[in-house]
Amino acid sequence: MTRTAADRGREVRRRLVQAARELVPERGWTAVSTRTVAERAGVAPGLVHYHFASLQALLAEAAVGALREMIDGVGELLQQARTPTELVDLIAAAVDRYTGTDPASLLAVETYLAATRDPGLREQLGAVLDEFRDGVARQLREQGVPDPVATAAVLAAVVDGVLLHRALGPVPAVAQVLHRIVAEGEH
Repeated sequence: MTRTAADRGREVRRRLVQAARELVPERGWTAVSTRTVAERAGVAPGLVHYHFASLQALLAEAAVGALREMIDGVGELLQQARTPTELVDLIAAAVDRYTGTDPASLLAVETYLAATRDPGLREQLGAVLDEFRDGVARQLREQGVPDPVATAAVLAAVVDGVLLHRALGPVPAVAQVLHRIVAEGEH
């Protein structure tokens, strides 16, 4: 079957996004260049700007897309929780998959840092986090946890904090502490 120009274009775009997802954790957001992304993707550098308005637009799409996939996966997992304690245990188990120095953790850290300097990226990343917090808050509300919106925000912040701290050294298990935060909903 013959591939069309549109198919080839989608494949180039996919390869550029994948290359960016790999390079940001390896080199850091600001050390990724058009040339390095193109080399990693196996395409001419001019194709980066053909497919994306800028290198920053490519990096944002790659990083936000990867983080959305991570968060959506955790959100789907959390749907299994029948109690606030189970919800916390599922969050803790999901976080335990990340060391703080693995590529996904580093991509998250780099993206958060870049978002402090890029309002467009901050808005995109904020939308992903808002969706996650809203989903957790909805579950907490259904499970009777007081102030579910604030509790969901704290749980999400704890996840981020644990990943940041793990990059520097071991972090004690947080599930027991988080159980106390949501325990009021189980009475």
